Amino acid sequence: MSEPPSIFDILGPVMIGPSSSHTAGASRIGYVARQLLGDTPTRAVITLYNSFAKTHKGHGTDKALIGGILGFGPDDLRIRNSLELAKQESLVWEFKFSSGPNRYHSNTARIKLSGVGGGNVEIVGVSLGGGRIRIDEIEGFGVNFGGQSHTIVIIAEDIPGSIKNISAAIADTNNNIANMYVSRSERLANMVIEVDHPVEPRTINAIRTFPWVRFARLIAPMVEGSSRYDK
Repeated sequence: MSEPPSIFDILGPVMIGPSSSHTAGASRIGYVARQLLGDTPTRAVITLYNSFAKTHKGHGTDKALIGGILGFGPDDLRIRNSLELAKQESLVWEFKFSSGPNRYHSNTARIKLSGVGGGNVEIVGVSLGGGRIRIDEIEGFGVNFGGQSHTIVIIAEDIPGSIKNISAAIADTNNNIANMYVSRSERLANMVIEVDHPVEPRTINAIRTFPWVRFARLIAPMVEGSSRYDK
């Protein structure tokens, strides 16, 4: 039996409007992309699909996505001026649009980010309503998580014992794995690991020392109000 909807699913989150789907959810997708980049973003190429593509300006989806990429939460007043603030931060962005027949959910954004340190990341995120999101792709791997838990995302060579070693590194700090999603592509594996508590720096550092790990990033759940007025 599914859980009944919460008051936040019905009324939506505290946010800079006008739409929990097109604004709050969009900012969270941008925020997850920033965390997965693990760097200060310098360039963003954003493709909007379906409803996102058709109504992005009227509902502020463009400002919300850029705001999230800058690290702003959905209730951060700076979202209203995010495009101007992005210029001040030397972030270059480009929007592309696809509203024709395709396989994507109505409120989908593909974000390609480049960072000041030369890193890159590409994700596909969906806004589900009420400020909730689902990440569907990371670096071409199919995934399925909402960013509401402390999450470790890993891309590694697909070798025997990799899950055992990563699990041991997490357990070494008395953290507990709540969910794990693993997918494969040729000789690489993608792991999305949701844990019960914040991930200690020594945990992610230990995972990064494994020679077969190519990518390891942390996603912390967004706390409403945490980014408001901090600049």
